Amino acid sequence: MSQSERLLQACRREPVDKTPVWLMRQAGRYMKEYWTFRDQYDFLDMVKTPEVAAQITMQPVNAYDVDAAIIFQDLLPILEPMGLELEYAKGVGPVIHNPIRSKADVDALRIQPAEEAMGFSRDAIQLTLELLEGRIPLIGFAGAPFTLACYAIEGGASRSYTFAKGLMYGEPLVWHRLMEKLSGAVADLLLLQVNAGAQVAQVFDSWIGALSPADYREYVLPHTRRAIEMVKAKSDVPVIHFGTGTAGILSLLKEAGGDVIGVDWRVDLAEAWDGLGDDVGVQGNLDPVILFAPWQEIEKQTARILDSVKGRNGHIFNLGHGILQQTPVEHVRQLVDFVHSYTE
Repeated sequence: MSQSERLLQACRREPVDKTPVWLMRQAGRYMKEYWTFRDQYDFLDMVKTPEVAAQITMQPVNAYDVDAAIIFQDLLPILEPMGLELEYAKGVGPVIHNPIRSKADVDALRIQPAEEAMGFSRDAIQLTLELLEGRIPLIGFAGAPFTLACYAIEGGASRSYTFAKGLMYGEPLVWHRLMEKLSGAVADLLLLQVNAGAQVAQVFDSWIGALSPADYREYVLPHTRRAIEMVKAKSDVPVIHFGTGTAGILSLLKEAGGDVIGVDWRVDLAEAWDGLGDDVGVQGNLDPVILFAPWQEIEKQTARILDSVKGRNGHIFNLGHGILQQTPVEHVRQLVDFVHSYTE
């Protein structure tokens, strides 16, 4: 089996020669190569400069034997063409300077075709595919409607989501209108990436663990499902649906859609898959902090995860969330090689 097919076959729950592995945020701040660009460019400029984004995407591909590349971009630039003022503030992270707080704010959001609004994503994917030369597949991605809504309403990171939940509970019609706009934009971006050549699409719902199962079903599920169904209606690429803090709503994530359900480290992977059923693949789910431990501990924890789902078709090894800054690069390399050698 060629490495170019390994991840795609796992997405289709077909037998593979060894477990495919890639890592969320595998291109980024923990690599010294990344800083050759970061020292010259603002973060948003890196995302919006296709030549730079393609080079950063390739850095982990050139450094490790990963089974997929994921395009270097971010969840939030999709909000800019809608009229939101986005800044990545040093030491703070993303900030929305004109957050959504009212019906008028939602009504004012502009809907532009991704071809016009997010052309840099298309161009970065096309450039990356030239550099990959078919070695491994390229993953495109977008933030899920709920996570985007939270950023847009809160104006940045939050622990309590007071403004977002306040709008959701207090003005549900306005909330659903916002989610309709966001789900359409998410689907349009993913289709732009797929049409540019991305072979897999991942939906990131990074903040979805803030909701109860009942609230997820009422306020989020229809919109995430709409976005995924729009992608599936116009393409045949596999969709990976990932969220954090989802142990209590994994069955609902499956209901919302996805060929593969991403699982964080807060739940046993085999138990999660038992609950989901064998008609979907699973991705995960090593705690990113374990990569700071001695290698013997990393090996033990990784083997435990791999053993727990041994013999089941459809497992993609990954972390339970993105690689953390300061992660030892050598541990990343050892992890990728170990997953391959242990499962061969």
